[in-house]
Amino acid sequence: MAHTHGKYADFEGLREQAVALRRAGHSLRQIRDRLKIFNNDLLNQLVKGEPPPAWTKRPNAKDDLRERARELRRQGWTYDRIEAELGCSRSSVSLWVRDLPRPEPRYTPEEQHALMREGLARHRAVERGKREESKVSALREIGELTDRELFTAGIALYWAEGSKSKPYDRRERAVFVNSDPGVIKTYLAWLDLLGVDRGRLSFRLLIHESADVEAAHRHWAGIVDADASVFAKPTLKKHNPRTVRKNTGDDYHGCLVVVVARSAHLYNRIEGWWTGIVAQADERLG
Repeated sequence: MAHTHGKYADFEGLREQAVALRRAGHSLRQIRDRLKIFNNDLLNQLVKGEPPPAWTKRPNAKDDLRERARELRRQGWTYDRIEAELGCSRSSVSLWVRDLPRPEPRYTPEEQHALMREGLARHRAVERGKREESKVSALREIGELTDRELFTAGIALYWAEGSKSKPYDRRERAVFVNSDPGVIKTYLAWLDLLGVDRGRLSFRLLIHESADVEAAHRHWAGIVDADASVFAKPTLKKHNPRTVRKNTGDDYHGCLVVVVARSAHLYNRIEGWWTGIVAQADERLG
């Protein structure tokens, strides 16, 4: 097409040709090359109002997701399920399907609660399984307890749970109190390791006044392998009506007090052993 420098002749004629090419499915680049129109402003003016052919449009990556989202919504899926299924944002899901009717609830409120309870029960069962697996694994790690390990463990156990003399109140007696049968058994095994005669031991309960004291005596007598008749008079804790007790039921047996008679020398050794442990721990800390 002939034209002069900077000025194209016969604009309407050019437009007629450009529109015809556009409607025939040509792109702007093809029209430019065909008509030798290298001015973009003029080229756009020539095809103004004519939509580009479909083949020149860039595909929208979200078109397929949008159609899939609408399909799932028609099937009754919730926003959360669609979002999780397609991996897109909730705002996109809302934009794509908000014109569609809300799906009917799949479950009644009672069914929803039942499903939640079942899910919670499964979750708790899995968590219990993990805890038990962790405990069994840790149990294997302990292996065989040596005398030296029991000796050190007993010192730490006493210093954590046993009575201690104060500079202003030197009592120097080995008195141990705990409510855990395993702790009591470990403490007794430690005393055996130290050569403390069982005849020097006395036992007493610390227990709430409303508990079954006789049952508690039988319980602890079995733990320490002694006759309940040798237990000293129990110390009963008075009930405070303003306090809500949680240590109730058949599993509540109070605390057991284990006293070693003539134990001033033993107590001083325990204090010395513990001082040695602390000193070495300080050295490790630098």
